[in-house]
Amino acid sequence: MPAADQYEYMYFLGMDVPDGTTVVTGPSQSIFNTLTDPDTSGETLVDDPITWSGSILPVKLYGFASNGDPVLQIVGGLTFYYLVSDLDSWEGQPLGFSRSGSYTYCFLPGCQIATPAGEVSVERLTIGDPVLTVDGRSVAIKWIGRQTVSTRFGPAERLMPVRFAAGALGPGLPHADLTVTADHGMLVGGVICHAGALVNGGTITRVPLAEMGKSYTVYHVETENHEIILANGAPAETFIDNAGRRAFDNYAEFEALYGEVPEMQELPYPRAMSARQVPDRIRAMLARRESRGGCVA
Repeated sequence: MPAADQYEYMYFLGMDVPDGTTVVTGPSQSIFNTLTDPDTSGETLVDDPITWSGSILPVKLYGFASNGDPVLQIVGGLTFYYLVSDLDSWEGQPLGFSRSGSYTYCFLPGCQIATPAGEVSVERLTIGDPVLTVDGRSVAIKWIGRQTVSTRFGPAERLMPVRFAAGALGPGLPHADLTVTADHGMLVGGVICHAGALVNGGTITRVPLAEMGKSYTVYHVETENHEIILANGAPAETFIDNAGRRAFDNYAEFEALYGEVPEMQELPYPRAMSARQVPDRIRAMLARRESRGGCVA
């Protein structure tokens, strides 16, 4: 993170530990709050001490709101929690709190999703639109979630999207460069592999945050059941609710449409969430693709 970041609004969260159900009640204050990281390592992680201009008491970064804004813990005679933000719209909204940064299973704008009528950019899809699964079925979109990801706080590597060069996963897989979030699952060799676990520095790379600006928007496609659909021709999972929906900017829309829903059943594929969990045979296949330059055919 930069040596200092300034935020205009402050919200008092109270004395209870924030969680995903916390509702911010405000009031907001139009004052500039400066956060400074005394550590020069370049990263501000959960539980790191920081300096906050709004407090003379010890402060640490306790976690993140759904859009990446920091939640501060201030310890004196009692322990208090605050949210600082550039936004004046948190009042009355669910916090969508995370102690480990933003976990997103999403596509970035421009990803082409296969439909019966041809490919459509993910940001143009709407509820009810049909999409094609990897086995050729047509299923309806239940919801399109949007999430704004802030690049200012949190472990930089987790916030970096992952870019698959054309042909990185096999002939025509994908048929054009594909960018997804690091936690998005790609079906490779019968295993759902998180994109970040497949990074090889050649045909599969992390996108530097400098290219993403202060924030960027991602989209998730949710169907009634967990499915494998095609993104730029490559098999990619639809949303699975083990990460929760509250982190999405338009969660209120889902809640209004569907209310409480049963937990989704995950597809019966093994899942590799980290590089060490990726089977050797898949590593070897990706290495062969890399040595060929990720050619499409």
